[in-house]
Amino acid sequence: MKRHGDLYAKIYDFANIESAYRKARKCRRYRNEVLRYTARLEENMINLQNHLMWKSYAQGEKRIFTVTEPKTRLITALPFRDRVAQHAINNILEPLYDKRFYYHSYACRPGKGTHNASYQLRTWVKNLSYDGKPLYALQVDIKSYFASVNHDILKKMLRRVIKDPDVLWLMDHIIDNGNENGRGIPVGNLTSQLLANVYLDALDKYIKETLKVKYYIRYMDDFIILSHDKKELKRLFALIRRFLENELDLTINPKSAIFNTKNGVDFCGYRHFKTHTKIRKRSVKKMRRMIRAYKNGVISREKFIRIVMSWFGHIQHADTYTIKNKMIREIKANKRNC
Repeated sequence: MKRHGDLYAKIYDFANIESAYRKARKCRRYRNEVLRYTARLEENMINLQNHLMWKSYAQGEKRIFTVTEPKTRLITALPFRDRVAQHAINNILEPLYDKRFYYHSYACRPGKGTHNASYQLRTWVKNLSYDGKPLYALQVDIKSYFASVNHDILKKMLRRVIKDPDVLWLMDHIIDNGNENGRGIPVGNLTSQLLANVYLDALDKYIKETLKVKYYIRYMDDFIILSHDKKELKRLFALIRRFLENELDLTINPKSAIFNTKNGVDFCGYRHFKTHTKIRKRSVKKMRRMIRAYKNGVISREKFIRIVMSWFGHIQHADTYTIKNKMIREIKANKRNC
């Protein structure tokens, strides 16, 4: 495997930092911290460049908060300066890793995403469902994945590809920052998305190259294997569990299971069947909660419009003609006079 050196100067190159700044401010340019940074832009970028160049860079104080949708998670928000630094790192390291990753790994990668993952899975389910032959899915979720990443294992993985000692120093600092037990990468950091894919790339290679599985798809810590042979899936499940525990120090979520795809495969926000694709029921329930919240004045008109447009954008990737028209009627019936 080729290892890469001479990368650090590319990270602190001024043009790269300027590119990173533009990416970091996208859709946030009028927020107070972004405006403050932009007011003294050249000075701030030179300051960041110098700290990186002389290896005196240290991450600032992070803000931690909780989100409850789609499930409860602790999110880490770095100061804007550090988000610029993370984009600068990602600009250089992501292309090196992305070409090594498994093709059907879809999370946090250019040109991939939930919709492409959903389309690929529905294509497989449709093509493999024939002559009444049952098709089974092994669906596995890793328990508390981001909080469980082992730092020592992750650092060894980075060193298999990167040999630049300055880049490794910087990545070690980011990995260790704020973690005292040698585990976990923060949800919400740009580099965490890349590191999470680096960590599970070993799983992808094990499943594809050692176990020789053909129909395998992954979206971060949620992955699916399709097969007509239920016994084979049970065998694979046991081997994958052992690999995750012994090689990656990870635990499988108890909800992981093998099931018949005729009941639908819930993946990336959609339920996939042989002949059609639906959206999750909880997505419809959440939208109805938003309609009631808007009617009762809990959320503003502007925020409600953004929510509605986002939701309609999501459901257009499934067979939702009926539910879409029904929801439009509900929105019209519950609109405020303002």
